[in-house]
Amino acid sequence: MEKDSFSEEVCGIVAAIPRGTVMTYGQIAALSGYPRWSRRVGAVLSHVPEERNLPCHRVVNSAGRLVPGWEGQRKLLEAEGVKFRPSGKVDMRKSRFDEEALCENL
Repeated sequence: MEKDSFSEEVCGIVAAIPRGTVMTYGQIAALSGYPRWSRRVGAVLSHVPEERNLPCHRVVNSAGRLVPGWEGQRKLLEAEGVKFRPSGKVDMRKSRFDEEALCENL
């Protein structure tokens, strides 16, 4: 798969993440067919033009940590009803979106 095709696959998956839920970089990489490319998912999302209006704020790491330096991410997630743990991480048991459900909607 060439880079542009991978980028479009990632963007399509992110666009389908419902409000109030999150997915991990690893989930997105696996769904795209490249389970070891989670860092590349992050690289793709860091270059998505703002006018594309992708819900990139709904993507977190596997431990529920937010993007370092992106102060607004937590506010956006809280406004959608995403639950957080006292540690400041997303409560993945309550807010993680099941990729099997996503596959049915793609």
